[in-house]
Amino acid sequence: MDAAIKSIRPNKPSDRPPESRPAELDPAEFLAAAVRADQPRPARAEAEAAVKTLLAYIGENTEREGLLDTPRRVVEAFDELYQGYHQCPAEVLDRTFGETAGYDDFVLVRDIEFTSQCEHHMMPFYGKAHIAYTPVERVVGLSKLARLTDIFARRLQTQEHLTAQIAAAIDEVLKPRGVAVLIEAEHTCMSVRGVAKHGASTFTSRFTGMFRDNPAEQARFLSLVRGTR
Repeated sequence: MDAAIKSIRPNKPSDRPPESRPAELDPAEFLAAAVRADQPRPARAEAEAAVKTLLAYIGENTEREGLLDTPRRVVEAFDELYQGYHQCPAEVLDRTFGETAGYDDFVLVRDIEFTSQCEHHMMPFYGKAHIAYTPVERVVGLSKLARLTDIFARRLQTQEHLTAQIAAAIDEVLKPRGVAVLIEAEHTCMSVRGVAKHGASTFTSRFTGMFRDNPAEQARFLSLVRGTR
């Protein structure tokens, strides 16, 4: 993961505060944990029984030695892979820092590696996220952008939705002048099943504020993302 703070803008922007913009998504959809404490959930034993049923469905002998502990292991793996449902994105971005010495250009964190699960086939997709935002007076710790990515990635996702959620959370909580998110990923639901095209990459992007309204800022962001690795 590369972090870069770039200041190569030819002209200083206006000191006027940014105009208020509507959220890119409904904040209720992404600012809180996806699973509430009072939300009904099956018991762990029921989840393990469901795994055992799936093993029987594919033709396995669920009583053979190698599979006796598989239902338990699968449920434990689910707890890890989908922990993002129980984490709050807004809390990750809540602490900011004001000592920026008047910094007024964008902050870019590049090559944030992630793994997520496709909501259509429950198969992994993985790749890198590149995130930039232009702060207004206060900045967030660079690691928080990586943590935010992991929270949304550790849920059932589509790449398009993952991209939009990351951008919307930063836009809503930090209120920056603009946000840019680019995600590149390989989907195993396409590479190891179906058309089985290994190595095919999918790119998605989302721009808000100055990145959406200024093609030059988009181009500068993309140039830095595609720079020497």
